[in-house]
Amino acid sequence: MQRPVARRPVVGIIGNMALLNESYPVHAGGTMNTQAVAEVAGCLPLLIPADPRFVTVPELLDICDGFLLTGGRPNVHPSEYGEEETPAHGTFERARDAITLPLVRACVERGQPFFGICRGFQEVNVALGGTLYPEIRDLPGRMNHRMPPDGTIEEKFALRHMVRFTPGGVFARLMGAEEVMTNTLHGQGIKTPGARIVIDGQAPDGTPEAIYVKDAPGFTLSVQWHPEWNAANDPVSRPLFTAFGRAVADWASAREGPAAARRSA
Repeated sequence: MQRPVARRPVVGIIGNMALLNESYPVHAGGTMNTQAVAEVAGCLPLLIPADPRFVTVPELLDICDGFLLTGGRPNVHPSEYGEEETPAHGTFERARDAITLPLVRACVERGQPFFGICRGFQEVNVALGGTLYPEIRDLPGRMNHRMPPDGTIEEKFALRHMVRFTPGGVFARLMGAEEVMTNTLHGQGIKTPGARIVIDGQAPDGTPEAIYVKDAPGFTLSVQWHPEWNAANDPVSRPLFTAFGRAVADWASAREGPAAARRSA
């Protein structure tokens, strides 16, 4: 008798709105996110249309075992953290805000794993009551964290600055190092950390780059850079996706346990 194929844990990859051929609306996700989830985290990637017209947070929590909160050009709307919109805040995607912010809060409460990247990193902070600077490079003493406007994709995602982790902290233990090199492709950044947000890594100019949620029962690591680039080979990216994949698998196994028991009863 043929054995059933084991189901891979499902990671919901938060998608972004985009225009195909400058006219056709689509929900999109970067291939490098899918590749990192499938090949490094060892999970089944599922692209999520982050729009409350089509999906609800309870449905997503039920269908997915974990979530990848991806980067994206539109920013979290400043009204979500009590500030007025200005031209410096850039463009927005309010539908995504309506899904990801309550999703983060629900995952923290349930212990369901999520991994935040760039905009996702900022969403985690805002979801827990934090605020954002609209443009890091305009602050005194800060470097330009945006990606180069020209060049190949390899040049845009090249390693550009160091991130220093808290000695003995969560990220330092995971990486086996207190300093690593990362890429940088963001304009906004954390202004004030949200409740329970622990800043565990910073760029040389003091910009927060690595966070987690204090005392959360599940995986909540989030980074301001883009570890999905070259995730299988980069010594900084691979441990992040590997640890995330283990956390998602553990969640799926724990959830499957009671379900399997009910089926056999």
